[in-house]
Amino acid sequence: MTASPPVPHWELGPSWWRRRSLRARLTAAATILIAVGMAAAAVLLVWRVHSVLAADLDANLTRQAHLVADGIIAGDPLRRTSRLGESTVVQVLDPRGTVLRSSGDLDGEPRVFFASPGAGEPTLSTVTSEALDDGPYRVAALTATSSSGPVSVYVAAPTSPLTNSVTELGTALIVGAPVMVALLALIGWWLLGRALRPVDVMRRQAAAIPGTDLHGRLNTPASHDELGRLADTFNDLLGRIEAAADRQRRFVADVAHELRTPLAALRARLEIDLRHHSAGVADAEATSTQRVTLGQVTRLVDLVNHLLELARLDAGAHLHPRPMDLDDLVWEAARDAREYAAPRIDTTGISPVRVLGDPAALRQVVRNLLDNARRHARGTVTISLSIGPHRPSSGGPASPPMATLTVADDGPGVPASDRDRVFERFVRLDEARARDVGGAGLGLAIVADIVAAHDGQVWVEDNQPGARFHVQLPVLSTLDVDLPDVEGC
Repeated sequence: MTASPPVPHWELGPSWWRRRSLRARLTAAATILIAVGMAAAAVLLVWRVHSVLAADLDANLTRQAHLVADGIIAGDPLRRTSRLGESTVVQVLDPRGTVLRSSGDLDGEPRVFFASPGAGEPTLSTVTSEALDDGPYRVAALTATSSSGPVSVYVAAPTSPLTNSVTELGTALIVGAPVMVALLALIGWWLLGRALRPVDVMRRQAAAIPGTDLHGRLNTPASHDELGRLADTFNDLLGRIEAAADRQRRFVADVAHELRTPLAALRARLEIDLRHHSAGVADAEATSTQRVTLGQVTRLVDLVNHLLELARLDAGAHLHPRPMDLDDLVWEAARDAREYAAPRIDTTGISPVRVLGDPAALRQVVRNLLDNARRHARGTVTISLSIGPHRPSSGGPASPPMATLTVADDGPGVPASDRDRVFERFVRLDEARARDVGGAGLGLAIVADIVAAHDGQVWVEDNQPGARFHVQLPVLSTLDVDLPDVEGC
């Protein structure tokens, strides 16, 4: 049992998270981190402000308690208490708890504070009383010695200003922090878009490089950063792939070219021998052997020619399109096919059609389709050419009319599961192999490549019985009829 390869760290996590774009994931991660950081900073800020304001309140009450105590010692407490804040209240009690002096809202009120006063420094506490409007007050209690004996000094101030200040700060942070996080998220999204734009440009450039032409390269960013090194690595990889593909194409072309000459000479010699051979019993056996050998040599010649054609197409050979009458090519191919005894060629459905194409390449398309149909037909091959609608199954918006070439036979047909596979290279269906009709599985592949180079499409359908091959090419409009020949594609 083989162990499964480890999952890359960037593929970890829920599937819904992995389906998001890198830009979205980075923005979301940065936004979450910023939100957590700002929330922590807001909590620390509120706590710090509360601590500072509470410490300032305690320091102010301590200072005021000392002022009142100093006034008692000097014999004039009222003058000192009048210098306190408007919201500050004072009570001075004798050892029995009798109110000797009071100020502020406690003037004339009974004893309110009961905390034990400090001797040198005041004690601090928080109290709530009906006399103080049931609000929390911070109290500083201090013992002082007057001319008549020791007294207790209580100085208090409400804590509501402190609470209100902290509440207002918290409210501002609750409202402002999300706005700031959203603003930073938008800025992060924009910055990441600019940072990842070279990656998207490289992706589009890589997608635009066709599989048959590997000369294209990615534009290297001016900055020598990670993206620049990535582009250099991709270009180096493309260069190695191009070199390997060129070596393979050259090998196929060289082998096919080297085989072409001796096979052509051998075929010519066999044809000459068959033409001048005298009749006889022994000679009949030799003639039969020569005919079989000639058939195999012909098959090898066709295979070599197909290999050369595929090598040329893979190398990105330029077509030479020009306005042409496609029906003339079809009539010519049908006339050549009629030289064989069977099957019958039905050409009643051929109509005049003009297209912009390479005559040699399109001639190869028509001949390959006819050769394929003749090999599989039982009695009749039907050819039709007309201008019709775009392939119905292609979907999408309405397309302009197309030149439609149809080659049908009444043979065994192509199973539905193999109708896409027949256009692959070296694909021969089981029925064709059993009949040994001589196909090498390259003719339809060449058809598909040439049709694709002309911006067309090819497909196969059921002919009931047999197979019906369709080729659609862009039809030449009336505005293009008088255009000069085009020498490049």
